Amino acid sequence: MSSNQKAAKIVGVLFLLAALSAVIGLLLYDPILNSSDYLIKGSENANQVTLGALLELILVVSVIGTATTMFPILRKYNETIALWHVYFRFLEAVIITIGVISVLSLLTLSQNFVTAGVADASSYQASGTLLKAIHDWTFMLGPLFMLGINTIMYSYIFYKLKLVPRPLSILGMSGAVMVFINALLVLFGVVEQLSAWGIMALPIAAFEMILAVWLLVKGFNESALSSLSKIENDNRFAHAGRLH
Repeated sequence: MSSNQKAAKIVGVLFLLAALSAVIGLLLYDPILNSSDYLIKGSENANQVTLGALLELILVVSVIGTATTMFPILRKYNETIALWHVYFRFLEAVIITIGVISVLSLLTLSQNFVTAGVADASSYQASGTLLKAIHDWTFMLGPLFMLGINTIMYSYIFYKLKLVPRPLSILGMSGAVMVFINALLVLFGVVEQLSAWGIMALPIAAFEMILAVWLLVKGFNESALSSLSKIENDNRFAHAGRLH
């Protein structure tokens, strides 16, 4: 198996891991993010919330892993776009990490509230509202805004070089545009973050799952990889010629 096909399978595994860890992690956060009595429920379900945070950290690793694994392939077509893709993936990972920190801080707040047994919860609720808002904004800026930007970049290169079937690349580009528009609508308060408009994120979710399975089963298009090698060699010769 060539190094490029190994990379394809690694990327496929990482996409699946990212999807599973993101969904399960969010479900495990339910007692502390969605309960009306979160200051108590968070402490009561501390291990569950912590496990959710751990899964989101696995998501962070997966996000960075997909970017760094794809970089050697994407750069053969356009190094600038490949670098941008890595940078925006790292930004997505940083934003998600900030969200994890906000949830863990909210958990600490909940545990302190229960331990202190304070009658007046207003000050704790004010802090909790702020921490939940930080998580909500990171959830929008990472998995929506930044995801839209970096997905359209690698999907574009996939489309140009036919690394995967072009209809799949088109689904990636269109899904990226839709999720980016959704992020802008949320950012400017046009729609609620958790609303029917969330359906705009479905195409990109479907794209990532289909892409993951395709890469695991089929890998990258071999003829496209040969074209990439030719492009890379031509660029090297052109660079050497300019030096002489």
